[in-house]
Amino acid sequence: PGMGGAGTGESFRRNIESLNNFKIITRLIREPSAPDTSTEIFGKKLSIPVMAAPITGSVTNMGGAIDELDYNRAVVAGCRKAGTLAFVGDGATPEKYKIGLQAIKEEDGWGIPIFKPRMDNKEIIKRLKASEKAGALAVGMDIDAVVFKTMVMKNQAVAPKSVSELKELKAATNLPFILKGIMNPRDAELACEAGIDAIIVSNHGGRVLDQMPGTMDVLKEITSAVGNSIIIIADGGFRNGVDVVKAMALGARYVLIGRPVAIAAVGMGIEGTAFYMDQIKQDLQKAMVLTGCTSVHDISEDIIREIR
Repeated sequence: PGMGGAGTGESFRRNIESLNNFKIITRLIREPSAPDTSTEIFGKKLSIPVMAAPITGSVTNMGGAIDELDYNRAVVAGCRKAGTLAFVGDGATPEKYKIGLQAIKEEDGWGIPIFKPRMDNKEIIKRLKASEKAGALAVGMDIDAVVFKTMVMKNQAVAPKSVSELKELKAATNLPFILKGIMNPRDAELACEAGIDAIIVSNHGGRVLDQMPGTMDVLKEITSAVGNSIIIIADGGFRNGVDVVKAMALGARYVLIGRPVAIAAVGMGIEGTAFYMDQIKQDLQKAMVLTGCTSVHDISEDIIREIR
């Protein structure tokens, strides 16, 4: 538990280091135009291709800095105010997932819940059905959350999932299904085989295993492996609009941001979250102007260079 990284913290630090290996190449001789940062996901229009990452456990992970429901409301409502979406999480406490769903329901479905890979698929399906009733835009599972101490402490059995088990989960809901925690091209290809709608390339913020590569170390390999056959979202170490451009240049369509959103939400609630997301939009606009991108769809690999 906690907001830091596992073991030595190398996996957490590597997310930042791998991002810093890429630098922006400007493109300035062109016709002037205002950059359009908007996009859409699953039919929902977003002001920016950036969403809040799922974080659960304000008591165990944030030292009780904020009530769990207040945190979820701050993030979901704050993101909606800024024109984007929040992901909400699941916890080791069996009923904790209902708190995130309550915040989503209160905001007319502006949110996506991500659930733990519980060993019994029936437990996950129960949560998928509850998400449908709450009006969630999509659902998902963080498949890498199989070694969390908190799950053991609460006697919550978790396990990796086979392709057939993923197909069962996908078939159990009428909502788009997202798989979080992909760091291997093979897993990305198997997610496609299972009919998954989107994957999140993520090492769980460096919180599941020490000595892992950063998201940007593996992102290009994964996008090259699966191409346009699945939606790719990047998560891990992203902090500003320039970081977002880097990920999108390597093929990600969206970026998730976690810890800074948590700081904003704990510090100033809904207004803090909305303010932070608006800052991301301003950063992104500036980066797009300097790289000659009139829309987020113009962002391409030729505007970054890897420099080690």
